Amino acid sequence: MERQSKPAAMEVGPASKPKFRIPVDSDNQATEFWLLSFARPHMSAFHLSWFSFFCCFVSTFAAPPLLPLIRDTLGLTAKDIGNAGIASVSGAVFARLAMGTACDLAGPRLASAAIILLTTPAVYCSAIINTPTSFLLVRFFTGFSLASFVSTQFWMSSMFSPPKVGLANGVAGGWGNLGGGAVQLLMPVVFSAVKKMGSTPFTAWRIAFFIPGVMQTFSAIAVLAFGQDMPDGNYRKLHKTGDMHKDSFANVLRHAVTNYRAWILALTYGYCFGVELAVDNIVAQYFYDRFDVNLHTAGLIAASFGMANIISRPGGGLMSDWLSSRFGMRGRLWGLWTVQTIGGVLCVVLGVVDYSFAASVAVMVLFSFFVQAACGLTFGIVPFVSRRSLGLISGMTGGGGNVGAVLTQVIFFRGSKYKTETGILYMGIMIIACTLPLTLIYFPQWGGMFTGPRPGATAEEYYSLEWTEQEREKGYNVSAARFAENSVREGGPKSASGSRSRHTVPVDGSPADV
Repeated sequence: MERQSKPAAMEVGPASKPKFRIPVDSDNQATEFWLLSFARPHMSAFHLSWFSFFCCFVSTFAAPPLLPLIRDTLGLTAKDIGNAGIASVSGAVFARLAMGTACDLAGPRLASAAIILLTTPAVYCSAIINTPTSFLLVRFFTGFSLASFVSTQFWMSSMFSPPKVGLANGVAGGWGNLGGGAVQLLMPVVFSAVKKMGSTPFTAWRIAFFIPGVMQTFSAIAVLAFGQDMPDGNYRKLHKTGDMHKDSFANVLRHAVTNYRAWILALTYGYCFGVELAVDNIVAQYFYDRFDVNLHTAGLIAASFGMANIISRPGGGLMSDWLSSRFGMRGRLWGLWTVQTIGGVLCVVLGVVDYSFAASVAVMVLFSFFVQAACGLTFGIVPFVSRRSLGLISGMTGGGGNVGAVLTQVIFFRGSKYKTETGILYMGIMIIACTLPLTLIYFPQWGGMFTGPRPGATAEEYYSLEWTEQEREKGYNVSAARFAENSVREGGPKSASGSRSRHTVPVDGSPADV
């Protein structure tokens, strides 16, 4: 395919590139990942995104660790608890789709801060609920905040180059998901502290909800004050100067919903992240009821599931990037299928070993590593599906996670149709089955799990199809063309040979200077 010439106004040569402390490629995306740095804008965006998502996770799952107390206070039935668990993850299905579109059109900074601030009142209202209906409503509206996951992944995909995007997405998403484990420890500790100060249990669990509320409020303010949408500036400035094309909702939507790869990833993500959400809702109560442990012990066990995210999801992202360096995109696909399938097998085993407390804890911890690593591997692939509709496709994938959580809880953990251990076993079977469609994903320029690339196909051609000839003549696809150049290694080691240094620009300092 003949490359379109780029208008001079759209070209970015070495002389005009802004200087960054961190090395960047031709699209100013970071080519290194300095975990302990706050270098602006890349690493500051990383820390703001994971921390704000962490706070949203804490708020959404603040209720389950205290559920035995809330259940007794409000007189909740098993059906009430199941419905509330479903509500906590169902609202975010549509919120994540909206968030993806908002990221494409307005930028991740404003989109993230808006959803966090809009859902914060629901967190504070958790302290004044007095009926099963009000309990369901606060869990429903608080759950909308999980849409911040989409802005987190979009932000990282915009700030980091293809060879590092899996790691950046994995660490940001994993450390955010860590909130689901941390809150299992946090809420019982806060409850105990408030109770020791003289409050009754009735009052203590209500006061405890102010902690996640304050955390969520602070994180939104920090995103607005210190965040930046893209390496070169915020959307508003880039649109005003003409450095970024202001897209339409219709175009973003069309290129997202017509890309079958996005739908497959949404399905498979429903049975890694969706399963993680379902387990966050049931695990503390399961061990409390099944093995007759106390509330603190049940919280510790449940926390171990979520806390695995500190290394498991980042490990999945790192594995995705490593497999890409060895085998290209085909390695990323095979890695995701293998890890998620093993996770499904372990989930089946977890449902079988319910007779042993020690075996259940051990298998649950092992299961958590695989199911969470699969989440990281998924978002090692998502940034390559589309550039024009990156936000909405991230939202579709993330929304698929919530759909999976809702379906899983409705089918297996709502009411008393199945014992919890039986539901866990069936959930594992669904993980294995719903991972199989990954075999259908095929990139013409890179290939699929069982088929190599199409002769002559290029990444630039693949991404340019999202733009009309007139739009390409105006240079609207320049950023996508740069991304295509920088993602050359997705074709495998042979495709990447000799391409490494050409797109890296000088930097002002090193991690030690930041």
